[in-house]
Amino acid sequence: MHPRLRALLEEPRVPDAPARVWRDWVLVAVFAPAIVLEGIFRPDLEWRAGSVVMGLALLPTLLWRRTHPLATVAIAFGVTAVAPFVLPGDPCVMYTMTWFLVLPYALLRWGGGREAVIGSAFVAAKVGLSALAGTISIGEMIAGFAVMFGVSTLGAALRFRASARARERDRVKLLERERLARDLHDTVAHHVSAIAIRAQAGIAASATQPDAAVDALRVIETEASRALAEMRAMVRVLRRDQPADLAPSPRVTDIERLAGRFRAGPAVDVEIRGDLDDLPPSVGSAIYRLAQESVTNARRHARHATRIEVSVAADDTSVRLRVSDDGEASAARPSGAPGFGLMGMMERADLLGGTCAAGPNPDRGWTVTAVLPRTGAAA
Repeated sequence: MHPRLRALLEEPRVPDAPARVWRDWVLVAVFAPAIVLEGIFRPDLEWRAGSVVMGLALLPTLLWRRTHPLATVAIAFGVTAVAPFVLPGDPCVMYTMTWFLVLPYALLRWGGGREAVIGSAFVAAKVGLSALAGTISIGEMIAGFAVMFGVSTLGAALRFRASARARERDRVKLLERERLARDLHDTVAHHVSAIAIRAQAGIAASATQPDAAVDALRVIETEASRALAEMRAMVRVLRRDQPADLAPSPRVTDIERLAGRFRAGPAVDVEIRGDLDDLPPSVGSAIYRLAQESVTNARRHARHATRIEVSVAADDTSVRLRVSDDGEASAARPSGAPGFGLMGMMERADLLGGTCAAGPNPDRGWTVTAVLPRTGAAA
């Protein structure tokens, strides 16, 4: 079998396809009375009652077109393909049967590869049998194939676009996990180094100072517990073929370096409150990364902004970051689904047991807020 054909047949269904949404019920509510009205007021239908009954009976397939795309296409196009040979007239000559176009679209948008091939065969058979029965001309048959091909192509294009965005979203999440893993790796290495040094000191002093060995064991226990907590939360290190980053991980106090007035763009003011001395390195690094990304986005997308305020407040249980600007709304800022930058920030906060959100202010400007537990990854 040709590799491309094999890949097409093995293409899985789109996961988590929505079952029924409000638009589906709107379509049924619109087309149901339209079918009845066409059957009443259109005199050229050969069998009005049969056409109306068949149209109404097949209309519910719209409600299952995403979850059962092949079955809905097979039922709708199979019944209407056989109908002209056993009933007087073709029910698809009804103008309101144009909703049939939604079914091949849904087949290519949500169905699997084998379903798409089999369902397309049903559609082609329907158009061919209608021409064989004499209900449509050769020109109408060609036009029908063109229309079906167009809606199917549209479904396939939207499917490809959605899958490409999903792949990009997964790539952003994976990249953020890599960065977090590197930060946590540096933290664990620090704890393990402290353990090794204290163990060597305890061994050297154990012969003459037994109490010093006991103190060393206490320090080792503390450092080992911290290292174990970081190890449990560390995601798989995925450096691929990239060289290791030997630069030290940023700390929360490094946020102060973001302050100042640049040659162009708004000024950045930083305010840090609370006790940050014993903050775990993973949390401090995450707060810095979130602040850095937020300031970068504000300088890039906040139109006519004059000021960016960065606030970090720490208490006994959590660390709260707030980055706000006074710029105007921009088309580059996400109004619905979050962008990839914000998605990566949310992923990092979630991995550390915290939250991250962003949105417009009531009057003007944009605000990013993040709350991380002091325990960080141990949470």
